[in-house]
Amino acid sequence: MDFILSFLNALLDLSNAMAPYILFGLIFAGFLHELVPDSIVKNHLGKDSIFSVIKATLFGVPLPVCSCGVIPLATSIKKSGASNGATLSFLISTPITGVDSILATYGMFGWVFTIYRVITSMIISIIAGVLSNFYPEKEEEPKLKAAFSMAPPKVTTPMSFSAVKTAPKEESECSDGSCCSGGSCEDKKSCMIANAFSYAFGTLLKDIASPLLVGLLVGALITVAVPENLSEILVAYNWLSYIIVIAIAVPMYVCATASLPIAAGLMLAGVSPGAAFVFLSAGPATNTVTIGVVKKMLGTKTLYIYLGTIIIGSVIFGFGLDYLLRDINVKELVHMDEHAGLIAWVSTVVLWSFVLYYMLKAYFFKEESCSEGSCCSS
Repeated sequence: MDFILSFLNALLDLSNAMAPYILFGLIFAGFLHELVPDSIVKNHLGKDSIFSVIKATLFGVPLPVCSCGVIPLATSIKKSGASNGATLSFLISTPITGVDSILATYGMFGWVFTIYRVITSMIISIIAGVLSNFYPEKEEEPKLKAAFSMAPPKVTTPMSFSAVKTAPKEESECSDGSCCSGGSCEDKKSCMIANAFSYAFGTLLKDIASPLLVGLLVGALITVAVPENLSEILVAYNWLSYIIVIAIAVPMYVCATASLPIAAGLMLAGVSPGAAFVFLSAGPATNTVTIGVVKKMLGTKTLYIYLGTIIIGSVIFGFGLDYLLRDINVKELVHMDEHAGLIAWVSTVVLWSFVLYYMLKAYFFKEESCSEGSCCSS
């Protein structure tokens, strides 16, 4: 009974920590989808080239979005035509850094640690993106094309588009939102806001609802299983501290800024700066939610590249940091985060309402959900 209560408390704390960032990421992605044309994303991030990976990395570095808030953004970029490599590099570079995290890192650990963290995160992101493009997933689209080619709608589709040209596009875009009830889209700003929220909560959140639910449950279970005397274990087994930190940081959810006090506490407890750096790098870049989304969105092979690059890169750069700071003691004041406030609680309620709605809708309204997608060929 105590374990169940601890699990529920951990699940609630995890939801309070993640929900505001996820909702912010969804809303940001919705407006990004409306303001940035898909052609720009396809032109800059759609090619399987090193330049598209570098652009995605540089685009993600300054964004103040955590490892869960980046999920809807990456999903939106992928849907807009970005390559697997560009999407993966964006998924890695964005949560590790950010304007707020960079400033906080400078305040806690100084400019050497800060620059090292930013540069290494970019290197890891670029390597992962290049490897993802170099070893692409095998597409399974031919089966879908064969199924579509057997049906006659090839003739009806061009006729419907050629008969009605521009007006229906505006009507269909307005009909997605709730602002244009009369059919005329005079207030474009209102329509844009409605379409952005419709895309964020009607398309993106629906796509990530299932892995998000699994990730929350597994993440809470792992949080309960982590011992409280973690720093003592890491000090006692110094050579194994890297492996222990990796095993904990990869599945655990922690924001880039929130991970800084933990890393500072570990170092003040005697853990090497390199091991703390591994936590700062692997912790924000990965968690159970992102792992599930990467597998679903980019494929199993890309998931292995994603995890392998982060783990190996974090450990190598952790040893490098230990070498650079071998004669330096990092003792900075740590500003702990406050408890969950009203925004966190409201965000948790909103997020869980949408997740449970989409999960229940998939089971109890199969015909309706099937008609929206392309699964029901008949």
